[in-house]
Amino acid sequence: MAVESRLGVRIRRDAPVRLLPFARYFRGFERVGAVRELFGAQTQRVLRDLKVEFFSSPFGYMGTSDSDGHLLISTVHLKRSDFPTLYLDIVHELCHVRQFRRGKRLFYPRLSYVDAPSEIEAYAFTVREGRRIGLTDRELIEYLKVEWISEKEHRRLARRVGLLGRSRSTRPHQGRARR
Repeated sequence: MAVESRLGVRIRRDAPVRLLPFARYFRGFERVGAVRELFGAQTQRVLRDLKVEFFSSPFGYMGTSDSDGHLLISTVHLKRSDFPTLYLDIVHELCHVRQFRRGKRLFYPRLSYVDAPSEIEAYAFTVREGRRIGLTDRELIEYLKVEWISEKEHRRLARRVGLLGRSRSTRPHQGRARR
């Protein structure tokens, strides 16, 4: 505060985030069995009330806000990634929405990303849905590859979510948006 006064400037820190309805951009998810499994009888209402914040950045994919449970989605990822990747990422983030609604922690700063209980649960759920829609275990192992985890962490995550086998490459899944 003293620095603000001395410099004669004021920074307003309560800038609003413009949120848009999930259902405006993602249709039919209320009929997906996995989504109904997440939210049960409340599925229609949860998806109707869910908001999405799109951001324009060559970095990042999707996330869930730990302040109010809305989704954050990179417009670059939305435009460039293949359909199965986007679909599974949405299912993954909806699992985080359920975790948030149940009062569970989403982030564990002292743990590796692949060791966070919220991520293990969400990825295990996503892998089950990936198998249901016909992806092979090899494709799902590739799906788990993201540039912020090491090859060792990738293998650990693949084991934890019930995928067998090891991947030879550490490059991100081809469906992920590139920088």
